[in-house]
Amino acid sequence: MAEDVGQTKPGWRTGSFDWTVGKQPLPPGTAPSVPRRSFLGALLAVGGAATAAALAVPIIRFVLYPLRNTTTEVQWSDIGPASDFASLTAPMRTLITVEQVDGWRKIILQRPVYVVKAAAGAITVLSAVCPHLGCAVRYTDADQKFVCPCHNGTFDSSVTLVSGPPPRNLDTLESKTEDGVLKVRYQFFRQLTRNKEVIG
Repeated sequence: MAEDVGQTKPGWRTGSFDWTVGKQPLPPGTAPSVPRRSFLGALLAVGGAATAAALAVPIIRFVLYPLRNTTTEVQWSDIGPASDFASLTAPMRTLITVEQVDGWRKIILQRPVYVVKAAAGAITVLSAVCPHLGCAVRYTDADQKFVCPCHNGTFDSSVTLVSGPPPRNLDTLESKTEDGVLKVRYQFFRQLTRNKEVIG
């Protein structure tokens, strides 16, 4: 006998099986149980997320450390006993050790400076870096001038610009005498600017 059109077999819905047929209804007030497989999956997901977060924290802190910590202030560097410079008659070139911390890096540099004694007897310490393009200047006793070998910038013995492309005089550095030792605080200055500007 042909089945009636539009009728379905018991336990079937149109296009899909009715899985509710044959199941016993839950007693009133009873919550459906969570399958064990779903519970274990959720537990593993939570554990994996917690482990990933714990591993990511030190990595993020390591990467961001240089961004959160700027270059530290440069320490004072010893030049030598102040008595060694008491009788200067011409600028004296000497090397100093500069220690600087940049992010997680500790940098130790050797930098040349000039110690100059003014007519009044005051001691001044100069950067040997030309404010034009950063070449190292040298002092010539014959001409009594500082000369930049790169572009022929010249400065007199009082560090004043005489000629050439440098935009300003030679840069002086902060200095002091402590316990009989001449010390200098070495700094870097921006080049190609008329005004002296500290950059590190």
